[in-house]
Amino acid sequence: MTRPITAGVDGSQESLAALGWAAREAVRRARPLRVVHAWRFQPQEALEAGIEGDADSQAEWVHSAVTEAVTTVTERHPDLDVTTDVVEGPVVDTLVAAAADAELLVLGSRGHGPIVGFLLGSVGQQVIAGTTRPVVLVRAGDQPSGEAAGREVVVGQQGDPEDSADTLRFAFETAAARGATVRVVRAWTLPPVFAYSPGSLKLLDEAGGLEPYEKKALAAAVRPWRERFPDVPVEEHVEMGSAGQVLLSVAGTAQLMVVGRRAHRTAVGARIGSVAHGVLHHADCPVAVVPHAARER
Repeated sequence: MTRPITAGVDGSQESLAALGWAAREAVRRARPLRVVHAWRFQPQEALEAGIEGDADSQAEWVHSAVTEAVTTVTERHPDLDVTTDVVEGPVVDTLVAAAADAELLVLGSRGHGPIVGFLLGSVGQQVIAGTTRPVVLVRAGDQPSGEAAGREVVVGQQGDPEDSADTLRFAFETAAARGATVRVVRAWTLPPVFAYSPGSLKLLDEAGGLEPYEKKALAAAVRPWRERFPDVPVEEHVEMGSAGQVLLSVAGTAQLMVVGRRAHRTAVGARIGSVAHGVLHHADCPVAVVPHAARER
């Protein structure tokens, strides 16, 4: 089965930018595009948005608005295979289910549009935390020019090679489809004294210190992906600092930021990790959040 690139739309400018991004990515990867809108009949919100009538008339309005958005995409990409699903039901459940069958899910990074329903905020965080597929977040105003040659796919790497394998795979596949350079970023900080063990001290001594050790660890993590994608240029970037701060420091050269995440469930809901959370809120370019649990099918 060929997984589609799936875009969630809600009528906001953010979701329309996400739809445009998803369409371009579907063309690059030679995959179909699936457009999903989840809505629920909410009379008060509908009236505030200037939509009158019962559930049936509102459903007709929603279908019309989604069709209009999709028409713009099909006019730009006439050979693209596009399907549309308008689903009345819980937004989070609908989008998580749509992501399960997708190569990746694309959403607006902030959105509350006139079509009844919304994608981001707490809903978006729950979708990211609830799916085992990559999710790309796109801001309003995103343009194809942001994907121009010279702008990099920036990806964070941490831990052992297997810890970031899914994240690096996604970054290299995306860069290969775009003819872009991958900048792999590994941030490091000074550990507390009590964190040192005889084994770790021996490794640091053999490497020549902390920074050379981190550079060696990054090179080992990147090596298999260099071999698998020999035509993709790679920049290895090691810098002292917190992971979020170091990633954001190079965001200005990025056409896409790629971060991994481990979902955390707490008494107040789903959490997606501090690094992913910080990059999503502060990076101007699209951000891909790749769950560590994702595995090549």
